[in-house]
Amino acid sequence: MPIDPNAPITITAYDWVPDFAKGQVRDLRVRWALEEVGRDYAVRLLPQGRQKDAAHRTLQPFGQVPTYEEGDLTLFESGAIVWYIAERFPGLMPEDAAGRARSLEWLFAALNTVEPPITDRATATLFEAGEPWSAPRLPGIDARITERLQEASDRLGSAAWFAGSFSPGDLMMVSVLRIIEGEGLVEAFPNLVDYIARGTERPAFQRALTAQMAGFTGNPPPGFETRMAERQARQREMT
Repeated sequence: MPIDPNAPITITAYDWVPDFAKGQVRDLRVRWALEEVGRDYAVRLLPQGRQKDAAHRTLQPFGQVPTYEEGDLTLFESGAIVWYIAERFPGLMPEDAAGRARSLEWLFAALNTVEPPITDRATATLFEAGEPWSAPRLPGIDARITERLQEASDRLGSAAWFAGSFSPGDLMMVSVLRIIEGEGLVEAFPNLVDYIARGTERPAFQRALTAQMAGFTGNPPPGFETRMAERQARQREMT
């Protein structure tokens, strides 16, 4: 659905992120859910650093994105927002109680079981790449990721989706797994590669991704280039 500044739903997103984060910031998950249920939404774009301002912390106490506002309701945390959207509007949630429970199970699995080691990898390879402890940690992190991928692959088998029909659980699992595409980890599991492709080929995902990318019109925060240069210099010293 098109972004509409007069829509009753407003989400927050960044107006700038480094290239490696484009297409991965978690407002994409909320945009995707809204597209699946056919709801217009407005976007409040935040310059980097402004998410830590007191005004935004009234919406998101940890100073992050996304947030979701609809009337008197304000939500934070992408998993909670996606689940609310699926419950609030038809088109994404299974109709039967057992189907909803299975979908919730996989949403939690994505966020609590699969994503943590993937986040650890991002920390080691991106945010702490120049630190002396980064490289020694990486084999252990990759082993934990591979273990989770193997378990997920075994459970998915030849099925199209984890929770029966496509649902919030699958939306979140696809969102998490695609973080490590191209890193040589998920590629070892052909059924997971196909699973990600099925999710990202959905028209709703494509619309959400296009909308997020179009919003990156801002500038990096002051000092960003200097910090990146210092980090790259530390990396060169370690190699």
